[in-house]
Amino acid sequence: MKIAVIVVRVLLAAMYLFASVSFFFNMMPKEAPSMSAAQTTFMSGVMASVYLMPLIKATELIGGILLLINRTAPLAALIIFPVTLNIFLYHAFLGPKDLPLVGAMLLFNLFLFYAYRAKYLPIVSK
Repeated sequence: MKIAVIVVRVLLAAMYLFASVSFFFNMMPKEAPSMSAAQTTFMSGVMASVYLMPLIKATELIGGILLLINRTAPLAALIIFPVTLNIFLYHAFLGPKDLPLVGAMLLFNLFLFYAYRAKYLPIVSK
């Protein structure tokens, strides 16, 4: 179980670090991948807000770094979960092409919740 937690934690951290670092250093492909009309509308709204995409990517960067630091991994799993859930729901409703990869991310995050459940008990107990 301990090795599985380490592997899942590092894989999830690598996914988020790659996505956020490539965004901040403009390493994304110049031509956008083909998107449906609904995806284009959604992404236009996110980009029009100006602050939302950098906020999401900063959250991914912080969450990825915290996941790599074993001491802060339970906190990172909590911080990154809303982003993971939103990515999953985006792909579930708007673009199911990458749903298996995103589903794995969601399962990784849920696995970390299960692995760190003892750390979360003081939050919900009286």
